[in-house]
Amino acid sequence: MDRLRSLFLPAWCHALLCVLLACFLLMNAASGQPPAGTAALNAEQAQAEAARFLSELVRIDTQDPPGNESKVAHYLEGVLREAGIDAELLEPVPGRASIVARLKGDGSRSPVLLMAHEDVVPVDRARWTVDPFAATERDGVLYGRGASDDKAMLAANLEVILQLKRMQVPLARDVIFLAEASEETSSPAGMSTIVQRYWDKLNCEFALNEGGGSLLENGRVKYMAVATSEKLPRGAKLEATGSSGHGSVPRIDNAVVHLAAAVAKAGTWETPARLNETTREFFQRLASISPPEEAAWYRDVLNPQVQEQLKVKKPQYYSMLRTSVVPTMLSGGIKSNVIPPSAEATLDIRALPDEDLAKFREMLAQVINDPQVKVVAEDTTYSMPAAPVSHLHTEMFDALERAQKEVAPDSITLPIMTTGATDSSFLRARGVQAYGIGVPKTEEESRTVHGNDERIEIKQLGLFVRYEFAAVVGVASRK
Repeated sequence: MDRLRSLFLPAWCHALLCVLLACFLLMNAASGQPPAGTAALNAEQAQAEAARFLSELVRIDTQDPPGNESKVAHYLEGVLREAGIDAELLEPVPGRASIVARLKGDGSRSPVLLMAHEDVVPVDRARWTVDPFAATERDGVLYGRGASDDKAMLAANLEVILQLKRMQVPLARDVIFLAEASEETSSPAGMSTIVQRYWDKLNCEFALNEGGGSLLENGRVKYMAVATSEKLPRGAKLEATGSSGHGSVPRIDNAVVHLAAAVAKAGTWETPARLNETTREFFQRLASISPPEEAAWYRDVLNPQVQEQLKVKKPQYYSMLRTSVVPTMLSGGIKSNVIPPSAEATLDIRALPDEDLAKFREMLAQVINDPQVKVVAEDTTYSMPAAPVSHLHTEMFDALERAQKEVAPDSITLPIMTTGATDSSFLRARGVQAYGIGVPKTEEESRTVHGNDERIEIKQLGLFVRYEFAAVVGVASRK
């Protein structure tokens, strides 16, 4: 063969061709793009199917409590089985099943996990303009409880794993699908138990979960947020005590009065602000796409004057910079003319990942400065654990940036620390590099999460499916 080739090409040509071929292969591997021969995703069909999945998921009422997530788990089991994908139910609490499935890779790389939760928060039906469990579609917008949080992510994950299977994408990594119960209310059915009992089914290097919060402005994606960290829910109660008596006689130790003063102090406390790796990068990148006045804020976010501006105009960003304290519930008394011997308030405390909670509660007690009021920490048995920040320089983060440039080239990727919590912390505590992503929404649509008339744009769900699919193929396929 060598003699035959020499009849047509001189030796230096052979060498040059070999070098060019090697460079091509290296560039293809480094690009993270799908391997040669992989079919392109049919965007229109994928969007339509994901929207159908989302509609069917929304119609399954999984308000937590009580959850009843097994209804969703059985639905997903049927869809996966029809596609030829084996799945397993994980049901530590009867009626509250999670489900896990896996596409096998060649084992040369560690797995990647796609996860979302099945349960939703309760609704006040009287305040909705549509039936919250009818999956009503209006002008390309799907309404319903869970349409955004988190059944959109669940529908997208399902669509991605089905497309990987149908297109027979050659995988270096296993791709694991997890739909988990009891995220909205911590319980023995949730991620704490799943990680403890079934870690061998989830063990992975990378994970994609809810939590991104990509912003849609004037019909275009301004940025796609990738959550590398999140504030931890570490609530507390303020317990005030005093002497009881008849409401016609004022008492200086009235528990309600002391509680009210303590709540006012806690709710107006300017907690210390600081940056970490994620938030520092977030504000730097955000400044590059913001109007001049806002850009100036983001370049100097720790300036007390800027803090005052953020508190009023950008409260979400204000919260990202600190452990926050927000009073949310009050209770006390049994009758209007009876001074109660005790009263209590619930504080929603969202802690920065590195916060020393014991020291923070001591600081809070000093701010309140009232011996009649105690600060009592909540039970954290099943709560999200403290966890390290996921890194900004990994194959998965790079793949997400490439995917953003593919589906929304006029936007940028922003690493973000979310003010709300997700179950990613259970994975990060195990050493997984977990990233939160989400369907692009307007600020108005974002406010409907956990609120009334929750909704999501079907077009943006389709864009998100393409984004997630590109990222997963980029990091999991054989190069």
